Amino acid sequence: MGFRILGTGSVVPVKSLSNQDLAGMVDTSDEWIVSRTGISSRRISSGETMTELCVDSSLLALENAGVRADELDLIICATICGDYITPSQASLIQSNIGASCPAFDINAACSGFLYALDTANAYFAAGKANKILVVAYDTLSKFVDWTDRNTCVLFGDGGGAVVLDKGDDLLGIKLTSQGNAEILNIPCYNESPFGSEGVNKQFLHMNGQEVFKFAVNSIVTEMTALLKECEVSKDEVDLVLLHQANIRIINSARQRLGMPEEKFMSNLSRYGNTSAGSIPVLLDELNRTGVLKKGQLIALVAFGGGLTTGACLLRWDKE
Repeated sequence: MGFRILGTGSVVPVKSLSNQDLAGMVDTSDEWIVSRTGISSRRISSGETMTELCVDSSLLALENAGVRADELDLIICATICGDYITPSQASLIQSNIGASCPAFDINAACSGFLYALDTANAYFAAGKANKILVVAYDTLSKFVDWTDRNTCVLFGDGGGAVVLDKGDDLLGIKLTSQGNAEILNIPCYNESPFGSEGVNKQFLHMNGQEVFKFAVNSIVTEMTALLKECEVSKDEVDLVLLHQANIRIINSARQRLGMPEEKFMSNLSRYGNTSAGSIPVLLDELNRTGVLKKGQLIALVAFGGGLTTGACLLRWDKE
């Protein structure tokens, strides 16, 4: 048992923060940012709640799929920063779209969308669901240190959703995790007078060089292993959708894989790194602009805090 994608949807915040805008906040420039990251602008939540953005993405996906909210058997939201610690972001989505199914969140950072797809696949395999809504959304602007030019230029807010049905379009999916809080972390907020381990700032901390090495190695290793497992050659893959983190990571991985540039889709320059939301936003854009064609073989590969990785190979079956 596997799944097929019935519909996609995505919404990003209205506010666009350009490199020129950032140059007025920290010691940086458009040339410096573009040359090192490939990012020209990013969207930042300003007035919209994450729930509103997730709900709008979900409704677009349901409309694209031709599925009603009351037909859903499960909602999974991949996120590290919902509007509340509790209730879950998925529960808020459920009530706002008019669904009545179970709903829960998962946290696998930038690999969250792939982890959510694998979880949905397990529900289908167990016979516990017929239609599942998977939402992946992050608003990392909440956790960025806007005085640190090494990190604030990288991240934006955004995400999307897919509606899944039982099917056989999934050829293979694999996940990994290797516990490491040193390279990339967001510390837990703590104001308790009894604890000494907590902090009162939740800024994102990242060792850029180590993340770069982990990311490139993970993309090459996981995609190579997945293709071998599925008995598919890299030449047979039509499109590759990598987590949109940094253009240097994407180009380095592509070169090591020995695959042509035209197969690697990207919207990084307009949105920056939207964590778990990056692949579903890209997938939705490709779907709605007609780039995706029925029968295409698509690879999705992500890496993120944890440290986690996810890789998925599927056949696009939507007209």
